[in-house]
Amino acid sequence: MVRQQVDLGGLVMRNPVTVASGTFGSGREYADFVDVAALGAVTTKGVSLHGWPGNDAPRIAETPSGMLNSIGLQNPGVDHLKHHDLPWLAAQGATVIVNVSGHSTQEYVQVIEALEEAPVGAYEVNISCPNVDAGGMTIGCHPLSVQEVVGACRVATKRPLIVKLTPNVTDITEIARAAEYSGADAISLINTLLGMAVDVKRRRPMLSRVVGGLSGPCVKPVALRMVWECHNAVRIPILGMGGITNGEDAVEFMLCGATAVAVGTANFMNPKATENVIAGIVEYCEEQGVDDVNDLIGALVC
Repeated sequence: MVRQQVDLGGLVMRNPVTVASGTFGSGREYADFVDVAALGAVTTKGVSLHGWPGNDAPRIAETPSGMLNSIGLQNPGVDHLKHHDLPWLAAQGATVIVNVSGHSTQEYVQVIEALEEAPVGAYEVNISCPNVDAGGMTIGCHPLSVQEVVGACRVATKRPLIVKLTPNVTDITEIARAAEYSGADAISLINTLLGMAVDVKRRRPMLSRVVGGLSGPCVKPVALRMVWECHNAVRIPILGMGGITNGEDAVEFMLCGATAVAVGTANFMNPKATENVIAGIVEYCEEQGVDDVNDLIGALVC
């Protein structure tokens, strides 16, 4: 038997597999295919203080080995999550990570405060949001704004705090260090890469907002590189993601330094992708004589 339990910054997971925020709803949508309690954790779709309508359509475009999305963090707000989705997840016995979104430091804190009495295992703070108090700049692109948001969230909760990093920066390690310095218990990376697609017959962008977030197998080499860089830059655990479709993909991330992994776009192609990844990690360990998945973390030989 392979020991699968991992500790992601204080969040104990029965196995190292969760889902990427925004690709799994809040778990209920996949319940006909996956036992959500069997996952290491369910990471919810991003939640804001009040509901956000999201962007205009079209907001999804298929690309070679991936997809672009410009959903705009559409969600019904924290009260709906708290009273509708979290009780259902608790009844299933699932471990829950809530992805927290906001357009200001105060909004992030208010979402966390609203959930402090709810059955939540950890928070994943999405710092890829634009900060309306700073002219719309992306929070996660600037170390000082990262420190401000993460520091405020740290004061608001004693629960494990995972900070989700944007890859659309010059030096990802600078942002990772800022998150660690400000009290993050773990970091997750990568969020989507900024990209665009063009309809040549119409001579128009394929997304209403022109650009969107690129995800899927095409981003995996970039994600692996950034996980490896951050593993060598910070001491806190890493939740790795970006193009994972099978067990060997997940093992690659763990060898590069990830303690746990998240399955994202693959859920749209295969609703049982998470279960397949868990089984694939175990199969790899059995073939390689690995008794504990923790032995894989950072074990890349260079």
